[in-house]
Amino acid sequence: MFSNHQAETLASGRIQDLIGSRAVDLPRDISTRDIPYRIRGQGPRNDKHQLAPAIVKREVAKILHINPNLVGGFQRLQFHDCWVNGCDASLLIASTPNNQAEVDAFVNFELRAVAEIDQIKAAIEAECPNTVSCADIIALAARDATVFANGPYWPVDLGRRDSRRSVAMDADTNLPFPVFPFAVLVQNFAAKGFSAREMIVLSGSHTVGHTHCNGIGPNLYNYTGIDDLTNPNLDPAFAASLKQECPKFNRFNIVNMDSTPNTFDRQYYLKVLANQGDMITDDELIRGPDGSSIVEYLAQPGSTFFAEFADAMAKMSKLSPLLAPAGEIRATCQVIN
Repeated sequence: MFSNHQAETLASGRIQDLIGSRAVDLPRDISTRDIPYRIRGQGPRNDKHQLAPAIVKREVAKILHINPNLVGGFQRLQFHDCWVNGCDASLLIASTPNNQAEVDAFVNFELRAVAEIDQIKAAIEAECPNTVSCADIIALAARDATVFANGPYWPVDLGRRDSRRSVAMDADTNLPFPVFPFAVLVQNFAAKGFSAREMIVLSGSHTVGHTHCNGIGPNLYNYTGIDDLTNPNLDPAFAASLKQECPKFNRFNIVNMDSTPNTFDRQYYLKVLANQGDMITDDELIRGPDGSSIVEYLAQPGSTFFAEFADAMAKMSKLSPLLAPAGEIRATCQVIN
């Protein structure tokens, strides 16, 4: 785990090591169904693999009917997995006494939906064993959860393999922290081949789910690393209300990301425009060059937000996929075979 000094350094935003690989350059898939083993032209392994999308959709619906707030959790899994050495399900591997894995990285605080991915994996293994990777399940579940919440659909290319490696520091040196200013967010996304506009579009995922006070605290009590300084850009009444939900030093209280946390819509952008960003990174979207105008556009009914979000998520799901013969297909997603 991180020392107190390391944690304070990360929370203050003084992280410059933003590295990573770019998206694989693949032809755009304009079909309305998922393509097994489309990645790099691989053909379908067998007919049973065709069952995978339907099984994932069925299991995701079961899970979200019980807890619809997990939509954001499924989306976050794709982002936090693909951003670190590519889409290889390394995020799901459990830590061991000899290795702190990505799932326990500082930036992955209170990660959700990991157990649910294993639930989906078990259902797939029962019908088509040793066929579908955990990495493919993450990509399908992120899409299906978004659709469940009235969000957009996008085709998902299949054929990823699962990594045998997972190290917490890889996550903490690749993923953006909730204290990053606009320029550093742009730098972080550019390292993966994404534009500033795509960064703002993908931030729209915060229209579903909830977050914890761990990421909100610096916005209220340590803005720009100054103790007890509240972000002066915040609406004062909103800041006061948020402090009631997140008292100083509280890390675990839960705050909904917007007023419709189980529905994929544009409410998040309206909240940001009202100077009510929960985290520093939310507020920063309207502080950088052209950021405010992009957010204003995406917030409008009839904007291309849904289509742009679908395109960006599809692009993200192709970040450096691990392909055969590399890697493996795990029997259970949290344990290497």
